Amino acid sequence: MITKESIQNKFTSIFQAEPIIVRSPGRINIIGEHTDYNDGFVLPAAIDKAVYIAVSKRDDELISLYAEDYKAVYEISLNAIAPTDLHWPNYILGVVDQIQKRGLLVGGFNLYIDGDVPLGAGLSSSAAVECATTLALSELFELNIPRLEIPKIGQLAEHTYAGVKCGIMDQFASTFGKKDQVLKLDCRSLEYEYVPLILDGYTIILLNTNVKHALGDTAYNKRVEQCKQAIDWVKEKYPEVVNMRDVSVSMLDEMVKDKDAEVYTKTRFVVEESERVHEACEHLKAGNLKALGQNLLASHHGLSQEYEVSCAESDYLVDFIKQFPEVLGARQMGGGFGGCTINLVKNDFVIALIDKISPEYFAKFGKELTVIQVKTDDGTSVL
Repeated sequence: MITKESIQNKFTSIFQAEPIIVRSPGRINIIGEHTDYNDGFVLPAAIDKAVYIAVSKRDDELISLYAEDYKAVYEISLNAIAPTDLHWPNYILGVVDQIQKRGLLVGGFNLYIDGDVPLGAGLSSSAAVECATTLALSELFELNIPRLEIPKIGQLAEHTYAGVKCGIMDQFASTFGKKDQVLKLDCRSLEYEYVPLILDGYTIILLNTNVKHALGDTAYNKRVEQCKQAIDWVKEKYPEVVNMRDVSVSMLDEMVKDKDAEVYTKTRFVVEESERVHEACEHLKAGNLKALGQNLLASHHGLSQEYEVSCAESDYLVDFIKQFPEVLGARQMGGGFGGCTINLVKNDFVIALIDKISPEYFAKFGKELTVIQVKTDDGTSVL
């Protein structure tokens, strides 16, 4: 188990200095997938698994990084930072680059990173790294970065140094999450409201397919381009349209359907998925978990059959749970092509479900199924 003391001890043994330590959580997303980079609505929550960043100042201009997961060191001069083929330092260096671009002064520093957010599971470990790094450097160099800037810096770091054109949801949830709450976030205005997550005898279980697909060079960026294409076509008649957020299904029927059937199908999913976020909030406020479960299933059908960002393993897991009335709903979560399904399961059925589904999954795909039980938690903070 990771504790403040364990990080402090490890940091001191490597860097011989006393650190500032920041914790930033991973996130789940109840519903609202691929809507964030379209200025739509999402419904994430921060979770009780997190990334921990410890930092101290140096007397020179060197950035010295140590990643516990990889037992790896990476060093670079402050005035020579650039993306690296090593991948993991990019989330940290991208943040430094964004801070410098804002005209804020940072010096050389030591940084140690550890965490218990499962990598490649779609729980946004990368956003947690970015947000933790931003707050840690803000504290270390007394930069007073406003809290609302933390997710913005993280998002731009991911765009520029990791090459993923992500929306702002992951970083926002990591920064602003609250225990026992989900965040209904408007990805355009960044206005948000907390909606109580009262599960009343149910629990959230993540089933990790253990299929990992890097998002940077996959269909993820292609979907972003398809959404842009639809907007360009809709704008020909409706110039007030800025993003998919402003588009209705009737506009797509009129301006996109006859031009490109694939772009039409993909973008209709985005419009309908944003609507499901509003519906899910009403179901949560009314305590109607059964209706919320149906929302999840409808979302997965769209992700699989329309947006085509699912995979055989995720589809199998979602289909499998439909036979059990104790599971209210499930869907693939995250950017897609692997990672986890999110499942709403009756508390006293969790063990029975795992006992049934794990051997079947292994028999079909030859892969272990990892079960992750999560609770909601608070966002980025200094320990």
